[in-house]
Amino acid sequence: MGQSLGCVQVKQSNVAVREQFGKFDGVLEPGLHCMPWCFGYKVAGELSLRVRQLQVHCESKTKDNMFVKVVASIHYRPFPDKIPDAFYKLLNADSQIRAYVFDVIRETVPKLELDTVFEQKSDIAKAVQKELAKAMYDYGFEIVQTLIVDIAPHIVVMNAMHEINAAARKRLVAEEKGEEEKILKIKRAEGEAESRHLVGLGIARQSQAIIGGLKDSVLDCFTEIMLKRG
Repeated sequence: MGQSLGCVQVKQSNVAVREQFGKFDGVLEPGLHCMPWCFGYKVAGELSLRVRQLQVHCESKTKDNMFVKVVASIHYRPFPDKIPDAFYKLLNADSQIRAYVFDVIRETVPKLELDTVFEQKSDIAKAVQKELAKAMYDYGFEIVQTLIVDIAPHIVVMNAMHEINAAARKRLVAEEKGEEEKILKIKRAEGEAESRHLVGLGIARQSQAIIGGLKDSVLDCFTEIMLKRG
C-alpha cells in the first residue's frame, strides 16, 4: 500500500480500512484509490484476506490423571463482509483464539482417559472448531479449519508407558519361549516313546524268531527219534 498525491494502492488479497477525520468510512478493495487527505481521508490500516495458521500448545490432565500436551492447528481469516469488526474489535486475534482453544481443551480432555483422548482426537478438534467459530464470528473472523496435530503425554508418562510396553514384550517373549520349550519336551517325549516302541517291536520279533527256531529244532529232533524207532 502506498500514498502519494492523494492516491492509495491496495495489494491483491488485502483490503484497507479508510477513515475520515478518525471515523470509519469504508473498505478499500485491491487496486488504486483516490484519497484526498485535505478532506480528512486516510488509511487506518490493512487486513490480509489470506488464510492464517496458528499453532496452539496446551497442557491438560486426563481423567486417569495423565498429563498431556495437545497441539491444535487453527486456520482462520477475516470475513470479507465483516472487515470493520475484524479491524477494530480485536487488537490481537491470535491471543483471543489461544484463549478459546485453552478453554475448550481444558474442559474436554479432563473428561477422557488417555487412550480415549487419542481415539477421539477428531471429536476434540470439532469441539474446538465449534466454539471458536461461534466466538470469533462476532469479531469478524472465520475459522476455516481446526486440526489436532499432536497429542504428547508428559515425559514421565511416556517413560512409564515405555516401561509397561517393555515389560509386556518381555512377558510375551517369556511365554513364547516357555511354549517353545513345552513343545520341544513333548516332541522329545514322543520321540523317546516311539523309539522305545520300535525297540520293543524289535525285541518281540527277535524273541519270536528264537522261539520259532527252537520249535523247528525240537520238531526236527522228534522226527529223527521217531524215524530211528521205526
